[in-house]
Amino acid sequence: LFRVHEGPTPEKRTTLQAYLRALGLGLSISDDPAPAEFAAVAAATQGRPDAQQIHTMLLRSMQQAIYTPVNSGHFGLAYGAYTHFTSPIRRYPDLLVHRVIKALLGRKRYHHLLHPGTRAVDPRQRRRLPPLPRTAGKPPSEELLAWEATGAHCSANERRADEASRDVEAWLKCAYMREKLGEEYGGTVTSVAGFGLFVTLDGLYVEGLVHITELGGEYYKFDEVRQELRGERTGVRYAIGTRVRVQVIRVDLDGRKIDFRMVREGESERLLERGRAERGRGTPNAAPPASAQAELVKIKALDRQRKAQARERKAQAGDRKSAGRPTATKTTRSTAVAKRVARGGKKKP
Repeated sequence: LFRVHEGPTPEKRTTLQAYLRALGLGLSISDDPAPAEFAAVAAATQGRPDAQQIHTMLLRSMQQAIYTPVNSGHFGLAYGAYTHFTSPIRRYPDLLVHRVIKALLGRKRYHHLLHPGTRAVDPRQRRRLPPLPRTAGKPPSEELLAWEATGAHCSANERRADEASRDVEAWLKCAYMREKLGEEYGGTVTSVAGFGLFVTLDGLYVEGLVHITELGGEYYKFDEVRQELRGERTGVRYAIGTRVRVQVIRVDLDGRKIDFRMVREGESERLLERGRAERGRGTPNAAPPASAQAELVKIKALDRQRKAQARERKAQAGDRKSAGRPTATKTTRSTAVAKRVARGGKKKP
């Protein structure tokens, strides 16, 4: 099995070409790009402030690597042929390559058969895979079809394992950030969409969404070519690589989602003061807390105090109820003795 990584699709190539033209760099890629063209763009933009944004766009234009018996080279590594063979104890494609190597060392030929639990590639799936070679116009052999099905199966399981890992990581990050509500962090914009920005926090590598409604009181327009949001009134731009400061405002553990809002200097204290006034808990002349984190600590302490008072009141009510209740054993015994005397019986010693 080869590890194949093909170049960008026509749609992604067109998007990348339009993006590079919009930047006015004087650099672009051809309609049939080679790895050297991508390397040239990356090298020429290395020292620019928006280098991270440009390099991210280069990476996103490429396709995902797959396992297949048809060698199409590895675009990202600029290799004519590439395969995985270093981890046979944890990756099945590596184990298959080891079996082939072992057979060749013994001057034999390894015959691969389709595993009973692996289904053949259906026609719809085959359209997305590299075409199998044909000898003298004959259809592919059964063994080649088995290799193709095994490669598709391994590629699908690889994607499933990656998705499971990302889901667990997202849950753990949400569980951690749930205790950080109200705190502020510095971060970097890692993705831009028409509905908002995705920001990754410094040091924590936690990604969350800043919805477009949390960017401020103006209308933002999404520039798909430049991959940025631009304010119509102020001209403020948010693009990949932009440094921002955000506040954690919402965590959805079930949905694996974290929401931020954009923070400007002094704004968090004003919002906290306004929130206290709306709740009627503060006074107009009260000094604002040092930060949103201090306000959160104060709220948690007040909540713990109220819970302790509620437990104390419940315990006192239970003690008063126990003190006023007659003993069940004593009452039952006295009633039994009275009935026995009334029937003329004797009282037991």
